[in-house]
Amino acid sequence: MKRLLIIFAAGVPLAAAVCLPAAASAGTASAAAAPFTCSSISVNAPAGTSVESVTAVSREAGTVTVQPVPPFTEVVKIPDVPAYCDVTVTLTHPGVGDHAKVRVWLPETGWTGRFQAVGGSAFAAGDYGAGLAGAIKSGYAAATTDAGVSTYLDTSWALNSDGEVDTALLKNFADRSQHEMAVVGKQVVNEVYGRPVSYSYWNGCSTGGRQGYMEAQRHPGDFDGILATAPAINWDEFEAATLWPQVVMNEENTFPSPCEFNAFKEAAVKACDPLDGAPDGLIGDPATCAFDPRQLIGKSVECGGEQETITAADAAVVRKIWAGPRTPSGTKLWSGIPIGAGFDLAGTRIDADGKRVGAPFPVPAIWVSTFLKRQPSYDLSTITYAEFAKLFEQSQTEYDTIIGTDDPGLSAFRRSGGKLLTWHGQADQLIPAQGTVDYRRRVERAMGGAGKVDDFYRLFLAPGVDHCAGDTSTGPKPTDALGALTAWVEQGKAPQTLSAAIKDSSGKTVTRELCRYPYVSRYTGHGDPADAGSYSCVTARH
Repeated sequence: MKRLLIIFAAGVPLAAAVCLPAAASAGTASAAAAPFTCSSISVNAPAGTSVESVTAVSREAGTVTVQPVPPFTEVVKIPDVPAYCDVTVTLTHPGVGDHAKVRVWLPETGWTGRFQAVGGSAFAAGDYGAGLAGAIKSGYAAATTDAGVSTYLDTSWALNSDGEVDTALLKNFADRSQHEMAVVGKQVVNEVYGRPVSYSYWNGCSTGGRQGYMEAQRHPGDFDGILATAPAINWDEFEAATLWPQVVMNEENTFPSPCEFNAFKEAAVKACDPLDGAPDGLIGDPATCAFDPRQLIGKSVECGGEQETITAADAAVVRKIWAGPRTPSGTKLWSGIPIGAGFDLAGTRIDADGKRVGAPFPVPAIWVSTFLKRQPSYDLSTITYAEFAKLFEQSQTEYDTIIGTDDPGLSAFRRSGGKLLTWHGQADQLIPAQGTVDYRRRVERAMGGAGKVDDFYRLFLAPGVDHCAGDTSTGPKPTDALGALTAWVEQGKAPQTLSAAIKDSSGKTVTRELCRYPYVSRYTGHGDPADAGSYSCVTARH
């Protein structure tokens, strides 16, 4: 459970203090001169909605306490938050019976003229306070929405009384509530400060990253800049695909222990670490790694004081997981867990009888059991290779147009002047970075090539970084991607690299400049491998 909580927490986009462009100081000055009101706020209903209520409460400066939302159990405290106006607008779509809340926080002083929308994680459409607090500490007015659905893993809303998927609420979660939040949030800013926003930004990881891409695809005028990290685009494909390790283990009746899985990961990293020329413990470009797990057959692994021997069956399972979902005839459906990523979320556990069994990650498990099978208690361990292929196809057929978020037609976003910045960890255990790379390539084909796409959309890959820069990352993580985006939007400084850093096991800070796709980092052959200056960006060799 602790690992699960860390993964969800990693999806919460905390807006770190950034080095604000010079243009922001002028915005701050005019904001200080503008009237500030936190009462009698009126909101015009976005098209297709009605406003049920509007509340506004003044909050004092100090520590914001975020109560735990299941499956979290710990209270989160964010210190040094400025005094702010806390506005909640509840919307409904007539005839649907939903109640979607939009929450907007507006700092009383220090507003830079910027607006930031904060995305969600897993099946939660928005933020519960941590991301909002981080944003207003950095001078943003901030907004989020719950889309009228529920929390991270609570999808009790998904099926109606007839046992069918509630498509209206799914549409809220997939698309329309985030757009309505952008419309409402900007109205509230205008009401409270007496002037409109100067620049608007989206900030989200995982589900929040997917929401950012959906905004670019369907509502291109909502945001000037979109920071979409580890985006859950291709939702209908990758959610089903993430269950693949469970299908493989159940079908092969082989459940490697966590220690055995870790042995395969470490062996792959050791074998492929030299490919980028640097002894840094990272696979610089997983696409070039051809490590064969069968090399470990017969190897003894110590686990909990006991010796375990890796078998041919263990190696076969790992090969299938790395290869990714296939049809029974061998046709590739999606990418698998990247080589070099952890298997900790592939999921095994010891049952009451002392037998090792599968333990799927909850989000894909819910997707398959509730949205595909329409049976929340469905026994996923019974899924065969043949049935998996049918479920994968069903997911595409039923949900691509609703929540796929993979439309490469970004011409309207480009015309609007918007900028889309994405970074994705290459050791992401939940959302393989290859799906994001494939999407970027499709955009290039649709919009005239890489050069034209780079004018408004840039992708950076982070070797050794797991989902949303989680705690098992071994590679340097971006330190200020939001600052890079604001500089691009407001000053025209398109990022060539993203600065990244991490502390190694000895406490030493390791730095790196993440390369703009399709370039990859290569060691120059001299200098400290822990220093960014010892690397250069070169064309990938595949």
